[in-house]
Amino acid sequence: MSRAAALLAALLALLAAVPAGAADYAGPLIDAHSHVSSAGAVDAYVEAMKRHNVSRVVLLAVGGEQKDDPAWLAAAARKHPDRVIAGLSLPDPTGEGAAARLDAALEKSRARVVGEVHMRQVGRKVFDRDPSGAAFGRILAVCARHGVPIVIHYELTDAAAAALDRALAAHRKATVILAHAGEGPPARVDGLLTRSPNLLVDLSGMHFQRTPALASETGPMNPTWKALIERMPERFLMGVDVWSPRLFAPAMLDRLLIWTRRVLGELRPETAERLAHRNAARVFRLE
Repeated sequence: MSRAAALLAALLALLAAVPAGAADYAGPLIDAHSHVSSAGAVDAYVEAMKRHNVSRVVLLAVGGEQKDDPAWLAAAARKHPDRVIAGLSLPDPTGEGAAARLDAALEKSRARVVGEVHMRQVGRKVFDRDPSGAAFGRILAVCARHGVPIVIHYELTDAAAAALDRALAAHRKATVILAHAGEGPPARVDGLLTRSPNLLVDLSGMHFQRTPALASETGPMNPTWKALIERMPERFLMGVDVWSPRLFAPAMLDRLLIWTRRVLGELRPETAERLAHRNAARVFRLE
């Protein structure tokens, strides 16, 4: 095959991967889940927000892994108060006195969200905390009393989903946001959402740099995820989940935000609006 023919074939394959008639979502966008990797990283992200019409970003702690998160997040919110919503760090959610400390911190800070709280992670660093236990139950009770959602990193298995079901059933007034969709699969997430009206799911970290992904950088959205999102559009939030320093490079931020708008564009317009900003505005009290 000649070089020209190879280039033409590649172009045709790329065009075939994009659904006919789909256009990038061009409306308001709130990044419901991201982080910072250093004190100055927020500045690069805010510049990308300006380039891509992202009105607000929810900046979360990284489960206690970055000891400077509270200072970095507070500084980011002070520097960019019209753009940054700073999450309240909770590094040890099942530790002695954690609920009392959280209660006092929420009373003092008036934070709009707690997290990201690492409850179950079995990859890079291992956590396996029981969401249905008494210690985390006290955390959920505090969040419910203050009307503040809590974002949890909780990687699902059938047994883990059953434990989360128990926690959600015991604390119906608490709003829990499952980060990264618990890494799926869609059928397991479907069951959780069906049984627990106080659960929301964020789709952060499901971009083309990660596995599993909602879609490759240029390909269509996974049809099973798409069907679930379209069926329950009020239960999902869109997040980018930047964290590592390499993701803050301007070119990479551009690719991630272009991908985000492209994927949203595959959804029905009303669904895209809900994921892009309406659900986040409601749950984080931005309206």
